[in-house]
Amino acid sequence: MKIFSIVGARPQFIKLAPLSAALQKQHQEIIVHTGQHYDYAMSQKIFEDLGIREPDIHLETGGGNQTTQFTQMLSRLETAMTDKNPELVIVFGDTNSTLAGALVAAKLNIPILHIEAGLRSYNRAMPEEINRIVTDHVSKYLFAPTPTAINILQKEGLGDKSFLTGDIMVDTMANNIRIALQKSAVLNNLKLETADYSLLTLHRNYNVDDNTVLENLLNQLGNLSEKIIFPVHPRTRKMLSPAYKIPLNIQMIEPQGYLDFIALEHSAKRIITDSGGIQKEAYILKKPCITLRTETEWVETVEEKWNLLVNPTSKNIAEQIINFKTASGQQDIFGINVTVKMVGFINAIN
Repeated sequence: MKIFSIVGARPQFIKLAPLSAALQKQHQEIIVHTGQHYDYAMSQKIFEDLGIREPDIHLETGGGNQTTQFTQMLSRLETAMTDKNPELVIVFGDTNSTLAGALVAAKLNIPILHIEAGLRSYNRAMPEEINRIVTDHVSKYLFAPTPTAINILQKEGLGDKSFLTGDIMVDTMANNIRIALQKSAVLNNLKLETADYSLLTLHRNYNVDDNTVLENLLNQLGNLSEKIIFPVHPRTRKMLSPAYKIPLNIQMIEPQGYLDFIALEHSAKRIITDSGGIQKEAYILKKPCITLRTETEWVETVEEKWNLLVNPTSKNIAEQIINFKTASGQQDIFGINVTVKMVGFINAIN
């Protein structure tokens, strides 16, 4: 079967890696990179770290505003699909690349498989929420990562095309954490010791698009009496005022490749983030996670008491972080042998 695997952003590359390795053995897989993430550390470096082959098609839509980028994706994806005639289009997650791939395939009557289906934050102010809802409803096959996601799909009338597979990031982490700990020099380069720092990421529009909100958030984290390592998303860095003084305990560094980043996660005392994917990685690595949002798609991590939701506008963020205690154990909420399950379902489609 000829399959288009459409990716464009870091979380999608991470999900693609184990699935692509398996699909190539039995199918004609065409990797399509939209160019949504074009920074070296967040794109090419992650392909290299994860051992993903070069994309077969690179649409090079990076740069410009979101509307321009999205319209370029639609046009160039239509050209690519018309030229190659895939029998199945796979999209991952909830980015603009996800939505663009799904919309074009739907218009061309090509079956769509959505990996990481059924997630809902119920916050329509998040662009990702719109992306995932629309993608789920135009897709023919929905691979759900958790029972909660399956229940949501059933409530929306999509149960007959939904499959509980687990989350493929479990396999990516299992395949790469040992390699990361062997190869990464990031801790030595930054002179870090295990558990003597927290790891911070920020990129959500409501946290970073207003520099007043962003700087207040960093000031709140500055009240923690511990080092915070902050790989700064390019979009986030642009929003900081040139006159703003970063708190002394926050060390800003460049975006990291996948292996270096999971090495930082593995050795961190805790992880502070507004990312959905990093919440999962924190749980898999058994790290306390502080999520700077009022809601999450990964409700299981909160219910298991390994993830704490903190309102980004709170005035006692440091106190909430210090007082958060995780549960003594974990449930296996993201599944096992996920790639094997996914490929089995895909082979049954053929």
